[in-house]
Amino acid sequence: MSPEPRLAIVVVAAGSGTRLGRETPKAFVELRGRTILEHAVRGVFAATHAAQVIIVAPPAFVARAREVGERAAGAASAFLTVVAGGETRQRSVAAGLAALAPGVEAVLVHDAARALAPSELIDRVAGAVLAGGSDGVIPALPVIDTVKRVEGDRVVAAVDRSELVHVQTPQGFPRAALEAAYAEAREDHTDDAALYAASGRGVVTVAGDPRAFKITTPWDLGRAEQLLDAGVRMRSGIGIDAHAFDPKAPLWLGGVAFPGEPGLAGHSDGDAVIHAMCDALLSAAGLGDLGSRFGSARPEYAGAASEVFLRETLALVADAGYRVGNVAVQVVANRPRLAPRRAEIEARLAALVGAPVSVAATTSDGLGFTGRGEGLVAIATALVTH
Repeated sequence: MSPEPRLAIVVVAAGSGTRLGRETPKAFVELRGRTILEHAVRGVFAATHAAQVIIVAPPAFVARAREVGERAAGAASAFLTVVAGGETRQRSVAAGLAALAPGVEAVLVHDAARALAPSELIDRVAGAVLAGGSDGVIPALPVIDTVKRVEGDRVVAAVDRSELVHVQTPQGFPRAALEAAYAEAREDHTDDAALYAASGRGVVTVAGDPRAFKITTPWDLGRAEQLLDAGVRMRSGIGIDAHAFDPKAPLWLGGVAFPGEPGLAGHSDGDAVIHAMCDALLSAAGLGDLGSRFGSARPEYAGAASEVFLRETLALVADAGYRVGNVAVQVVANRPRLAPRRAEIEARLAALVGAPVSVAATTSDGLGFTGRGEGLVAIATALVTH
């Protein structure tokens, strides 16, 4: 990437999003494990044109916006700037323009609410602006539905839809002309193209993209979730671990100690719950099993806390490109009683995994070694997505 990008992309994320019906500002609402803002910024950084990326966030969310931006930017975080927005969208964009680097020649203004706008669309607008000229460039889609003009609830006339388009973002402009248009603006406009045109400057269109729709209502959020789900591959795995009781060892289950209970015999601390979880996660990601990864032939794991196995398993799963959806564990044993500590175990495991973990317990009605009180079995299932 160039040390001085000619392009800047202002990502406007300062709105409250009241129509979405959430207390959190819209850009920070979760969308399938990531905030709406993170989805938008990932698309921006995936574009091919080198750019300074300026996130405009609500004043109370500037620090959080920086965390999101740095996570999405990765190695390109040196080109990231985060500023506080204003009371209106227009003032927020003006705050972003004030943070432009000296070498920037063209500016794209993009709504974080258009979280699924593909990088190809961003490249299309950026390429058109960087090609030169004084016109603004906006992506647009044709109007498909029949359009009517009404007065109250009465239809007055049909409108020729061939002259109409749906306008999207990012919208691109030559820097000097956009800054001049903002300096001249005396009223608020619905988008930057309207403000630019009101200053007497021209605006042209390029092809838009249906994925660049704006998330405004709960229905829009559901539509975005469905689109993301359509591209997700899900895999499930199962893991089973059994250990005999060892009165000389302390008992650890699900990363939690049970004082006064007989422990479980094993190469490590014998935590059958975590062992079963590791097997399930490795199985779901197609990465083998616990024995092949952390077997008893490896002395460095002798007596190790099983959380070590879980952390290393999660790293392997992540390196393979998977995210953990959830894990469920069933314990089969006469003892210990898990019910009084179930919430504690689930919270501990969820914190380790970074995803929901549920734990349940049952007995084998006196059958087998678990029924005779000789040991314990844990069965886990895991769901991962790619």
